[in-house]
Amino acid sequence: MLTAEIEPLVSTGGLAAASAGLVAALRHEGVEVDVVAPDYGGWELDDEHVVVLDVPPWVGGASVRVGRHGRAGEVHLVTCPGLARPHPYVDPATGEGWGDNEHRFFAFSRAAAAYAELRRPDIVHANDWHTATALAHLPSDQATVLAIHNLAFQGWGDIGWLANLGPHQEQFRLGYAVNALAGAVALADRIVTVSPRYATEIREDEPGMGLAAHLRGRGDDLVGILNGIDVDEWDPATDQAIAARFDSTSLDAKRLNHDALCQELGLEPGPGPLIGCVSRFSHQKGIDLLAEVGPVLARVPARLAILGSGDRATEEVIADLAARFPHVISFRQGYDADLAHRIFAAADLTVIPSRFEPCGLTQMQAMRYGTIPVVSDVGGLHDTVVDADAHPRSGTGIVMAAVSGAGLTDAIHRAARLWARAPRRLRVQQRGMQHDWSWVEPARRYIDLYRSVLGSR
Repeated sequence: MLTAEIEPLVSTGGLAAASAGLVAALRHEGVEVDVVAPDYGGWELDDEHVVVLDVPPWVGGASVRVGRHGRAGEVHLVTCPGLARPHPYVDPATGEGWGDNEHRFFAFSRAAAAYAELRRPDIVHANDWHTATALAHLPSDQATVLAIHNLAFQGWGDIGWLANLGPHQEQFRLGYAVNALAGAVALADRIVTVSPRYATEIREDEPGMGLAAHLRGRGDDLVGILNGIDVDEWDPATDQAIAARFDSTSLDAKRLNHDALCQELGLEPGPGPLIGCVSRFSHQKGIDLLAEVGPVLARVPARLAILGSGDRATEEVIADLAARFPHVISFRQGYDADLAHRIFAAADLTVIPSRFEPCGLTQMQAMRYGTIPVVSDVGGLHDTVVDADAHPRSGTGIVMAAVSGAGLTDAIHRAARLWARAPRRLRVQQRGMQHDWSWVEPARRYIDLYRSVLGSR
């Protein structure tokens, strides 16, 4: 399992949680998994030993530290010159990507391929562009799977990199540049996205972001398997971070969490629903649409608790919104895991207005806590949230008719009406809480996928 992130070692988003969750579930099913990740520095391993790798001179040397680290279990950390950084991808001082990211991750991938030749696994499962060029260096008899967590990040590099990508180098040429994902899409035995809907969407030109034709050309080799979440970490019945624990039969306790969070964030305790938003700030996530919704919240009426960071322009817009409506909107910049738990435990609704969403985890986390999601109809949001107005007997949330400020405003009004009808609201909450959002079924689907790859070879 080649990945640039895995909890609890390093996490900047869904990739780390997905890698950790799938690995743990596969191991529980009896699959032996070597987690191969970059050594960003600073991690102590138990029972450590070192394997020196034979890599080309352009990599600059490489070795692997093998040992155990907390709940990640056994990990195999690749050390190459330049990999160790305080953040995997960006300079914290500027917010800009490291200027040598393509070298760092192309070198890591070359070292990971050398390590795979030593280990000879049944399957090499690569995740996203950071590990994609490993497929350029693997022997032809090595079975491979490529997982695409977000097609927006493809691993572009200067055309000069082709010379370092071995006999399959032309697969990585896209226009006058190198594209890591393009080559891996061509070479992998199977390609899997993190939700079925996303696998369908990215075959179309706009969502395909320049690779739609490549993906359509793979036909049935491209599939979607919905991510899960860690249902032990996200369990309101045992959560030590929240004010009052509860389950689907004791949802009245959410009110205690609601009152505690409002006091913590300086929000009015009512009237109307409390809306939570826990998100990375980027164009993809659509958080900028909240600027259009903010002024109408007092009229809904509703209150909004936002936790997140990312795009600085969006941060400034949200901070200004909170300053203008201090008792209706609260904004906490950054990411605080315990606060995220408290928001989901306290909120009545959560908003996820993504313009595209390969899978999304927060809607599943929110539903575990009886918080009704208000989402756009894209990717994994489509696969996990059923509109309660359109499907009264099976609904689990509210689905926006359009990804726009007007669409989000309309969806919040519909959600507020749902919230006001307590018996109906309770049924929607309980459906979301009682659904199995764990990694058990996804892991079994991956095992079936691995077996199909080996069978076809």
